[in-house]
Amino acid sequence: MNIIMILSGVAIGLCLLYLFLIMPAIQRKPEFSRFQTIYVAHRGLHDNLSEAPENSLKSFEKAVAAGYGIELDLQLSKDGQIVVFHDESLERVCGVEGDVLDYTYEELKNFPLLNSGERIPLFAEVLKLVDGRVPLIIEYKIVQHDLSVCALGDKMLREYKGAYVIESFHPFALRWYKKNNPSVVRGQLADRFTDKAEYRSFQYFLLQNMLLNFITKPDFIAFNHENSGMWSRTLCHRLFCNPAVGWTIKTPGELEKARNKFGWFIFEGFVPK
Repeated sequence: MNIIMILSGVAIGLCLLYLFLIMPAIQRKPEFSRFQTIYVAHRGLHDNLSEAPENSLKSFEKAVAAGYGIELDLQLSKDGQIVVFHDESLERVCGVEGDVLDYTYEELKNFPLLNSGERIPLFAEVLKLVDGRVPLIIEYKIVQHDLSVCALGDKMLREYKGAYVIESFHPFALRWYKKNNPSVVRGQLADRFTDKAEYRSFQYFLLQNMLLNFITKPDFIAFNHENSGMWSRTLCHRLFCNPAVGWTIKTPGELEKARNKFGWFIFEGFVPK
């Protein structure tokens, strides 16, 4: 009997510890009320075979014209300029060797995006173009654990009047905002990372299971919709009532399957209705 009681106590203790670790922010911030959309265009309303490729000014203008929110990606150039670009490497989108961080902005703006007439935009250009007309989901790309992009981005966003939230796969970006500008709505990006060999490490195990939420206290969780059944993600949404964002929805069928699992939907490749 004593052994059973001890084991039961240990099991209860582990369950409570687990819930403590994954507990996100509980109180919803007032800024959520400004995010008046459920559909967010992934890297703009883009078509990579057109003159409006991903993360281009034309793709952002198309999203604004259609009334969709915009998801975009921030990282730093070699000379510390904040540019809007997803990949660390330039090869896929620009056909150029090296990473964004290897070039100054003056060099980067010479590279066309996917054979279009568009170039890598500055974050300042995007903010000027959007001008608060639609909400933004701003993803911080943290390269080499350098969080300086957070400080530079936050400085610009403090002057921006439109609605926005920030998100990142890197929990330290959320921790930076929690410490330096806690009023900003922040989201933890995640996936079932360990399905892929290159992500089978302890740090990715922690991330996919939300086990760092007790440090970062995300206001929402943005999760790959294909892996929406992960326990930690589901508990954050259902038990703790944490807002959920599904990415990246690519067909109307995927959208229908995701509707009862998420509140916001980051989409591409079609126009949701």
